[in-house]
Amino acid sequence: MEKIEALPQHASTELFSETEHVVLEYADAMTHTPVEVSGAMSARMCGKFTEAQLQELTATIAWENYRARFDHAFGVEAEGFSEGVYCALPVAGQAH
Repeated sequence: MEKIEALPQHASTELFSETEHVVLEYADAMTHTPVEVSGAMSARMCGKFTEAQLQELTATIAWENYRARFDHAFGVEAEGFSEGVYCALPVAGQAH
């Protein structure tokens, strides 16, 4: 729970391992529009993961980005299956 709550500040917390920091930075870079994965970031990822692992991680992040954008475009809202579960990030434009 502590890590979930710290996600918005993941770059400045010591709760995450070095590998987790790199993956979260990569996910952030892939989520930007336009995508901003630098050569240095790619090199760091290649130093941490095999080609197969990197492909799976990249596909997972890309799929979640696709799913989130698709849902937002159609106004798809939560169906209550995870009622009471902590959401680390607020949805833009919604009252807190």
